[in-house]
Amino acid sequence: MPGEHALLSPSSAEKWLHCTPSARLEENYSEESSVYAAEGTLAHEIAELKIRKKFIEPMSQKAFTTRMNKLKKHELYQEEMQEYTDTYVDYLTECAMQYKSKPDVAAEIRLDYGDWAPEGFGRCDCVMVGENTLHIIDFKYGKGVPVSAENNEQMRLYALGALQLHSMIYDIKTIRMSIVQPRLDSITEAEMSASDLLKWADDVVRPAAALAFMGEGDCRPGSWCKSKFCKARAQCRAYAESSLTAAEAFGTPPKQPSLLTNEELGQVLERAAPFLDWFKAAEDFALAEMLKGEQIPGWKVVEGRSIRVFTDADAAFAALQSAGFDESLLFKPREHITLSAAEKLAGKAQFQTLCGSFIDKPRGKPTLAPEDDKRPPFDSAAIDFAGLTKQKD
Repeated sequence: MPGEHALLSPSSAEKWLHCTPSARLEENYSEESSVYAAEGTLAHEIAELKIRKKFIEPMSQKAFTTRMNKLKKHELYQEEMQEYTDTYVDYLTECAMQYKSKPDVAAEIRLDYGDWAPEGFGRCDCVMVGENTLHIIDFKYGKGVPVSAENNEQMRLYALGALQLHSMIYDIKTIRMSIVQPRLDSITEAEMSASDLLKWADDVVRPAAALAFMGEGDCRPGSWCKSKFCKARAQCRAYAESSLTAAEAFGTPPKQPSLLTNEELGQVLERAAPFLDWFKAAEDFALAEMLKGEQIPGWKVVEGRSIRVFTDADAAFAALQSAGFDESLLFKPREHITLSAAEKLAGKAQFQTLCGSFIDKPRGKPTLAPEDDKRPPFDSAAIDFAGLTKQKD
């Protein structure tokens, strides 16, 4: 049912498993919607329709087209959603073919794990089960960062609910978990035994969930504050203190060199990242509060820089032309549409055929990232060599 949301949901599991008070603290803040979330919801509805036709229920092509056309009328619909959801369904087909016989498939299914987390439930994108193997698949439509299925608490909670649902019929030994992110060309997979999953649920989930449901335990700042967008982080005392402590860590004690070493600089960058995130969250929250009429001692809201705009551009330029300014000075030559718009117009396959030889994707601008970032290290030597090769050609 739309609007259902568990306090101890799978999507926020990383937060409440590591910082147990966070679940109740976030109840003090309103849920913010975004166009990206609405776009993802629409893509999930398109994917669900395709899954139901292919795996779950008899559906005539006419009925399928009628239901799909209704989804296409959504204001956020884009034709590329068809391609990305096809990629997802193709992956599901490959997974289904790995079973010796046709597996049971469910889409957008509610899974309950209340035996370990009070009132715990979540809605999983796809569950496959057959023989002794349970497969959980999550479809992520966003274009943020790749998410790994390895040690993923959200996927494990889905698996826990699905295991409880199907264990009466199937003797499940193996749990497979996959996250499909077609817009990032990313599919990650993980596997564990059903016994290990249950041990994790008993040893980790149950005690943490009991504290989280009561709003008890200690606030523990960590990567989950930012990566899972904790709504309370702007006012969280523990997060503020850890961020300020990190910022204060590098004074200039007596008899220390005036300049930081490279090793110390690396520590500064690592420690400053959570501080900057906290400061931005605190700044945004304070502005929102003051715009509602609240007072923040020592601060005020002022009008920022603005950019002039025409109220009627056609009339303004007509006046300039009437004053004798030549049209060639007032208007730019004909401009082509953007690369992305052209690809959308022609379709990805035809665009590649027609324009692939005219496209170059330059290397991204060098940027700092933590050492555990999954992107490969920047190779300046390779860039220099590539430049020399082009000059030689």
